[in-house]
Order: sequence, then C-alpha cells, then structure tokens
Amino acid sequence: MDDLIELTNKLQTVLASISSYESLDLPQIVVVGSQSSGKSSVLETIVQRDFLPRGSGIVTRRPLILQLITQRQPDAEEYGEFMHARDKRFFDFDDIRQEIERETSRLAGANKGISRTPIHLRIYSPKVLTLTLVDLPGLTKVPIGDQPQDIEKQIRSLIMDYISNPNSIILAVSPANMDVANSDSLKLARQVDPEGKRTIGVLTKLDLMDAGTNALDVLMGRSYPLRLGFIGVVNRSQQDILTNKPMTEAIDAEEDFFRQHAAYRSISSRCGTKYLSKQLNSILYTRIKEKLPELRSKLSSLVSQTQQELNQYGDPAFTSGDLHRGSLILKLLTKFSNDFVAAIDGTSSEMSTKELCGGARIYFIFNNVFGSALDGIPPCANLSNNDIRTAIRNSTGPRPSLFVPELAFDLLVRPQIKLLEAPSIRCVELVYEELMKICHISDNKELLRYPRLHTKLVEVVSELLRERLSPTSNYVQSLISIETAYINTNHPDFLGAAGAMANLESESKKKKRMAESKRRHMRTESPASSVVSVGSRAEEENHIVPNGTSGLHKENGYAHAPSANGTGDNKESFLTYFFGGANKNERPALGPQEMMNNAAFTSPLSVTSMMENELERKFEQAASMQPTEEQLQASDREEIEIQLIRTLITSYFNIVRKNIQDLVPKSIMHLLVNHSRESIQNRLVASLYKEDLFRELLQEDEGVAADREKCKTMLDVYKQAFEIVNNAL
Repeated sequence: MDDLIELTNKLQTVLASISSYESLDLPQIVVVGSQSSGKSSVLETIVQRDFLPRGSGIVTRRPLILQLITQRQPDAEEYGEFMHARDKRFFDFDDIRQEIERETSRLAGANKGISRTPIHLRIYSPKVLTLTLVDLPGLTKVPIGDQPQDIEKQIRSLIMDYISNPNSIILAVSPANMDVANSDSLKLARQVDPEGKRTIGVLTKLDLMDAGTNALDVLMGRSYPLRLGFIGVVNRSQQDILTNKPMTEAIDAEEDFFRQHAAYRSISSRCGTKYLSKQLNSILYTRIKEKLPELRSKLSSLVSQTQQELNQYGDPAFTSGDLHRGSLILKLLTKFSNDFVAAIDGTSSEMSTKELCGGARIYFIFNNVFGSALDGIPPCANLSNNDIRTAIRNSTGPRPSLFVPELAFDLLVRPQIKLLEAPSIRCVELVYEELMKICHISDNKELLRYPRLHTKLVEVVSELLRERLSPTSNYVQSLISIETAYINTNHPDFLGAAGAMANLESESKKKKRMAESKRRHMRTESPASSVVSVGSRAEEENHIVPNGTSGLHKENGYAHAPSANGTGDNKESFLTYFFGGANKNERPALGPQEMMNNAAFTSPLSVTSMMENELERKFEQAASMQPTEEQLQASDREEIEIQLIRTLITSYFNIVRKNIQDLVPKSIMHLLVNHSRESIQNRLVASLYKEDLFRELLQEDEGVAADREKCKTMLDVYKQAFEIVNNAL
C-alpha cells in the first residue's frame, strides 16, 4: 500500500518539474474547510508536528502539496524537503514554517491575494502514514484588513479547480458546534460530488459542543450521508498550542475523550486522528489502484505526442557537417515551396478551420469581392440628362441631327468603361496580398528553428511576387484600354438602335395603357371627372387645341399636321417622328388677319426698334454662354434621344462588364498565381542553395532551442512516469 502511494508521490514530484501534473489528474486528498474550522490542526495532528503558519486572517494563501512518507526505521530522524530547495533538508520544523511563510509572501505578492502556484513539501517520518494531501486556503466571506475585495471569489475558484478533479478525494472539515447543513466545505463538495462518493467528512471541536448535545447522528451518517462517512477528531486547544503541548499527549487525550464520552464510546474505535490517517491511507490506495490503468494509457499517449513534437524541432547534430547542411537546406526549401503550393491548391493538411485562406481566399476575392464591386457600378453612373443632351448637341456641330449621333454614344460610353479599371486593379492587389500572407505564415517548427533562413525565404518569395505584380496590373489595365479602343456596336449581344427604340416604344405603350387604365378607374369612381373627360375627348376629336391653334391633332402625346383631306388619317409613326418629323417646338405662322391686327398697333419705326432690341438681347445672352431656363428644358425629341442613349450605354456596358469579370481573374491566375507557384522552388534554390550561405542560414534561434530542450525534458519525464506506472502494474 505504501509503495503504491509513494509511486504517486514520485509521479507528482517528477511531473511537477514541468508543471503538468494537473493534466494527469493524479489521485490526491484535498483538504477543504472554512477559517477557524480546525483544518490546520487536523493536518498537524496527522503529521504530529507543528509546521504550518498560524495567525489571524487568511494564513494559507497558496496551495500546499504535502507528501508524507513513512520512514521504515522507528528511530529514523524526521525532516522535510521543499521542491524549490531540493539540496536542503529541514530538520527543524520551525524552519519549515518560516520557509512556507517566505515562499507564500514571495509569490502571493504584497496585495494579500491568493496565488495558484503550489508549494511542494515532502516530510519523512516514522510517525506518519504515506499520504498525499493538498492544504488549501480557508473559506472566508468578508475581506479583512488589506485583503482584496474579491478574496472570497479567489479562494472558491482555487478550491473548485482542485476538487473538480474526478480522482481527488475531498476531505471536508467542519466544526461540530455548527450545523453541518450550513458547512461551507460540504456545500462546495456537493457541487462537484452530489452523491458523496468521494467526500469524507471530518468533525472537529467535538469537545466544545454545548452540554447535553452531541454529533452522534452525524458521525453515524444519519443526518448527512456520505459514502466515505464522517470521522470525529479532537484537536489541541489554543492553550495547548501556546504551551507547546506535545503531540503524543494530545493524541492520548483525544483517545481518552472518545473512550470516556457517553455518546461516542460505542464508536471510539472509528474516531480520532489515528483512525483518520488509516482511512485516508486506505482510500487513497484504493483510488490509485483503480486509476493506474487509465493513468498508464494517458502517459503512453503523452509520450507519443511529445515525441512527435520533438521531431518537429529537428536534431541539432544534423547541422554539424557541410554535407548535412546542404541536404537540410534543400529539404527545407522544398518543404516551404510545397506548403506554398498546397495552400493555393487547398491540399494542405494544416488548413485553418476558422477563416478562409490561400486558394479559397483567392476564389472569394474573385467571386464575391471583385464580382460585387463590378455589379455595384451603375452603367450610367455620373451621367445626368444634361450631360447626355450636351454630348448629343456637341457631336452634331452646327447642324441639327436627323438621327441620334453615334459619336455621342462613343463619347459617353468610354468613360463608363473606365470605371471598371479601379476595381480590377484592386482585385490584383488583393490577390497579391493574399499570396504574401501565405508566404509569411509558416507553422513548420523545423523551419522556425532557423530565423535567418525563414527571413530569406520570405524575401525571395516576396521579390518574386513583386516582380509579377506590375506585369499583371499592366495587363489588366490593357484589358480596359482594349475595351475603350474600339466600341464594337456589331456585338451579337448589343441591343442596337432598332432594339433600343423598340424597347422605348414598348415602354411608352405600356405607360399609355397604364395611364388609360387609371383614367377609366377615375371616371368610374367620379361622375364629374367623367363629364370633363368626355368634353376633352370631344375637343380632341374635333381637332381643337387649347392654345388656339386649329387644324392639328395629337397622337402618342405629340401634335401632328392633318392630311390633305383634313381627316387627320395621315398619322406619323414613332420612328418617322423620331428620325426627322416636324419641329413641334416651332410657333405657328401668323395669319393675314393677325398680321393686320398687329400692324394696326405698330408703326414701321417701332417694329425696327423692337427688332434691334431683341437682337441685342440675344447676342448678349449668347456672349455670356449662360443658357436660359427655357433652353435647359429638354424637348420631347431630346428626351427620347436621352433615353435611347441611356439604353444603348447600359446594353454595351453590361457586355464589357461581363468580359472584364471573366478575363481579369483569368489574367491574375495566369500571370501572378500560377506563375508564382510554378517558379517558387526554382527561384528559392537558385537564390539560397549556396554553400557559402549554409552556415549563416542555419543559425538556430535561441528560443526554439529552449523550447526543444523543454520538450525533450517533458518527454524524459513522461517516459520515466510511464515506466513507474508500468512496473507497478
């Protein structure tokens, strides 16, 4: 039994050197209790020595892992050893107390808080049973003096970390003069061990209970059932501690108390500190024996994982000779280039699952970022109706146009195509940045051993990518220039003038039908409006125009001259009107009667003066180049021309946008991505595989060397622990 517990102590000692013993969840007894519950006195009585710090407030501010080892010789000398001072033995237990206080102050700090770093103390004595105990700070609710305000939270968190270990045995200390239902230690134990399978209760201060009362129901398991039961103890009083009453006398007095007490004499053999030590020894042995197979399996897994991690750091002896250096550099160059290509192709086994990277990120740039940027550009962005009308007028020169000028379309569509250049160049830059990111990120630990080599690798690949950036950007710019160099109005997908006019006529008819339907709906709802509508329609049928001009009729919203027979059957079609119909803005000629009437009120001299004034005003307006409000209003013909130009620009812009959205990713893949992935290994070998650079490139990083040594130490510890457990089985 002692050998098996001592084996666990060895494991704790070995694993504590690398601070990983907690990951193995070794079986241990965790002592939990509130302040002044007698927790420290229980431990000292088990050890039969005064060695723990005492005082008011929170004395224990760091976990104390206490390993008790039985000395086989009865007359063997007692002493203690600290893991942080292995070369020193403490024979005076007052010195042990002072060392605990010194270490607590050193790591817990001046803020009187709690430190999680444990103190490892091993005590050798013929008076103890082999045990592993963890003494934790006492539970408190109110901070005292300069203690932190969250001291209760700190202590509870620390205790929960230890008792949550499923292999730990909880030693819940409670004073007998308080109802166990209100015990803080039992409340915490129940949170992690609701069935009480690994909790053993300890009742202290049984001698301080009121006369006529006892804790027999608790000790018998009737009040608060626990699988491991309750054990009653009687510690030394404060007066006994001050007078340094010997431990042997205190234990004898404890035994006499239980034998002579009327309520406890029947269970005296199951009470007292000696019985508690035996029970803890037996329980710990049973738990260790149960967990050994699981522990061996876990240690075997840790050995395998650590060995694999150590292999990634490489063997430092491999770089001792020039021949080995050359093969190592060639190996690392090949590995780096393969990782670069694998990241682009998506075949890397170490691909991130948290974010897109490599080839997937490039596809996202092409499909989502670049595609959305192109789709977000309106075909007629920044083109107002006045801009289009001005372009039409400028392209016709001094003559009015019979048809929509093609020069105006070319003049307007080229700047719109230029809008595609900025997102295309940005797409090249984003792909370049992603490739740079790939070459900077490397998880190869063997390569990270040599920071100078890694830096050179990144420099060479970065230079290769920079060389390809400019040709790729220039080619993408040339794609836009090619599209603006020749406007191919003969493209099979281009709508053309006839198609655009057909669309406009279709939309016009659709609007007419909607307006007519709305008028019918209004006539149905309002009789008064029906009368007005009938009157208006009668005027139209009799060719009456409100402005006083007779002999004209309206069709499709425009005025037309009647036919020779006066019936108005000679209607102009939409196309006839658009391509050279009568100027509907012309004023009708004055009739003879109107001219006579005007002549009656004006003399030749006044007419001449009026004409001169009007001409002077016109010339002044032309000289200022500021159009009047009337000139800014587009005529009906111009409105149709503007809409036609917009339709043609939209049709052609969509064709060009589709071409650019297809050609830019292809160009980037060919000129930048594929060229880089195919040239990277040759470039690396040509630039870095030089014998005079081997020694410089293979200078190992000090941090990586330290990590390798730490990993090697961990591997040795795990192997040693596995050997210990394997021999025990």
